[in-house]
Amino acid sequence: MKNTMITTTYRLRYTSLFLLLTFLFTGLSNTAFAQTAETKLTPQGTTVTWGKVDGVEINGLVQGPSTAEAELQVACVFEYTEGDIFNPPALPANFNGMIHLDDALKGIITELRKSGKFTGHELETLLITPPKGTLSAKKLLLIGLGDRNKFTPEVMTSVGSVAMREALRLGVSNYSFASDLKDAGIDSPTALVASNVVLGAFDAYRTQTYLKEKKLSDHKPLTKIILLAGPAFYTTAGEGIKDAIAKLNAK
Repeated sequence: MKNTMITTTYRLRYTSLFLLLTFLFTGLSNTAFAQTAETKLTPQGTTVTWGKVDGVEINGLVQGPSTAEAELQVACVFEYTEGDIFNPPALPANFNGMIHLDDALKGIITELRKSGKFTGHELETLLITPPKGTLSAKKLLLIGLGDRNKFTPEVMTSVGSVAMREALRLGVSNYSFASDLKDAGIDSPTALVASNVVLGAFDAYRTQTYLKEKKLSDHKPLTKIILLAGPAFYTTAGEGIKDAIAKLNAK
């Protein structure tokens, strides 16, 4: 009986010690994770000029598409599924630029998508003139990304081209671009996506410049593209953008 009590006492002490160490380790791990996550978040409003291509500035900005100042705001959406921008794996509302954009327009983006008036098929476009005071941009261009389950980063090259062509057609001198992939919960390669957007945009820009030289096009000169990124993805996106700039300037 005595040996049984001693064994039980040791087991209890061992269990208590194990639980205490587990609690302390978990607490320290969570603290370290929180600190790591914090250090990776770039402050809202941070901006930089990553470089220039053909005289056009390419800027990075930590901002949502509802508040970024530009003549034209471009935002991308997938084909509609119920609650897709609000429910996981979509980002939480405080980090989700598409939710803010939809809220600023009183839910019209969700209404258009849900009703099928804008399906979000790949490279489908829709131009919206927002009421004064709702968005910082004067115009909003939605570009469809197609079926989220079939998404590949290569799609963003074509999306970048469409955004540029529409910007030139509208005669704006600058535009802001938000891919909204992370907002939608897509685990996409951030640097590659950003690089593809820039490469696609300047493929289109150079084609229009060539046509202008042949007097077959007459577009207003573009001065700046603003590429939006969330606080956690800004630095990585910048790496892809700089890589694209180097490739374009080497041509």
